[in-house]
Amino acid sequence: MTAVVIRRATAGDVPGIVAMLADDEIGAGRENPADLAPYQAAFAAIDADPNQFLVVAERNGELIGTLQLTFVPGLSRQGATRALVEAVRVASSARGTGLGTTLMQWSIEEARARGCSILQLTSDKARVDAHRFYHQLGFAQTHEGFKLQLN
Repeated sequence: MTAVVIRRATAGDVPGIVAMLADDEIGAGRENPADLAPYQAAFAAIDADPNQFLVVAERNGELIGTLQLTFVPGLSRQGATRALVEAVRVASSARGTGLGTTLMQWSIEEARARGCSILQLTSDKARVDAHRFYHQLGFAQTHEGFKLQLN
């Protein structure tokens, strides 16, 4: 099997990323792959921000995974920088192959390399399998998360 390459996403990757975001029960209800304009604008903002690292995983030129790693400098924890993982997705064709573990291990190493003290993430309460996966990787469920929908 050909090796997986994890690389910074490009504007040309946006349709494939959006397709992965929409390819599950939760994402199907909130994503709109038919209108890429808002995603392209968001990509431009992400790409211009040095604290954002949107990556894709590909094998043989096919996009099979993605995640966004955000670096948040802060004063708490003695001025620690946090890394925040969001929008982890594995294409349906690559699920069960260990790609999720590869992506998360990559994010852990990238956060360490950038001097982060903590790596954190949120996961929808309905994603029970994902929670089990994160526990197996050593993540602890130490906090309650809150969201306020603004639009």
